[in-house]
Amino acid sequence: MQLNLTGHHVDITDSLRNYVTEKMEKVERHFDKVTNTHVILSVESVRHKAEATVNMSGNNIFAESTQDDMYAAIDSLVDKLDRQVKKHKEKITNHHHKQPDLSE
Repeated sequence: MQLNLTGHHVDITDSLRNYVTEKMEKVERHFDKVTNTHVILSVESVRHKAEATVNMSGNNIFAESTQDDMYAAIDSLVDKLDRQVKKHKEKITNHHHKQPDLSE
């Protein structure tokens, strides 16, 4: 998975980059067909905002989170992405796999 990290009005430190990379691995563990992820971290007055677009086979997923702390915003963002990725994966894997009812 390729991870692009951009900062708007915030410097991307090594610790922040490592934290985002570590958290995004959770998303990749649940669905291994993730090709590219673009994360944008920004600060608007006192609110810290994290948003991400995840490109995967067959779909693009977008989520954003705004919190008082950047690390909390990243955690919330990853939770949202993880839920969406799991939902997408279930849609793909459960498609047309029902057994016919032969109880007649």
